Amino acid sequence: MTFESDKARLVELVKKLAVVHGKVTLSSGIEADYYVDLRRATLHHEAAPLIGEAMLALIQKAGLSPDAVGGLTMGADPVATAMLHQAANQGFALDAFVVRKEAKKHGMGRQVEGPSVEGKNVVILEDTSTTGGSPLTAAEALEAAGAKVLAIATVVDRDTGAREVIEARGYSYLTAITLADLGL
Repeated sequence: MTFESDKARLVELVKKLAVVHGKVTLSSGIEADYYVDLRRATLHHEAAPLIGEAMLALIQKAGLSPDAVGGLTMGADPVATAMLHQAANQGFALDAFVVRKEAKKHGMGRQVEGPSVEGKNVVILEDTSTTGGSPLTAAEALEAAGAKVLAIATVVDRDTGAREVIEARGYSYLTAITLADLGL
C-alpha cells in the first residue's frame, strides 16, 4: 500500500468511526452540527496504525526529525503511541511523552511524563484541533522542561481558528486530515 491509499482508508475510517452528526457544544463553547470524536479512531485496531503512519509522513514531509512526540494528555496519547510504534517498524527511534494539565502534587512532581525532553526536539500532537489551547498549554510545559518545539501537528483540524492562534504564537502548524477530506 502507498501512503495515499493508506490516507484514503484512514479518512474512510475516521468518517465511519469518529464523525458524529447532530448539535453539539465543543469544549471551546462553539456550537457545531457535528463532532469528531477521534478517540474512536485513535484507539481502533485498524485506524491507529494508519494514524501513526499518516502523522509520521506529515512531519517527515515538513522536513522535521523530532526526538519525541506527544501532547496534552488524553487526546495526544494514542497518537504519540501510534507514531512511536510506526517509527520502530520503519527502523528509527522516536520517543513519546505525555503532558499533564498541571504538575503532579506527589511523586516526582512532573508535568511532562516519559523520557526526559530536556534538550530534545519535539513535535506537539493533538487529535482534533478547535481553538489551539491544548497544544499551547503543552508547549509552555515542554519549553519549561527544556524542550525545543519544532511544530504542532494535529490529526484532524476543525478549521475553527486553531491554526491562526498557534501560528500567531510562532509555531508551525501541520494537519493530516482536513474538513474537506472528511466532506464536512
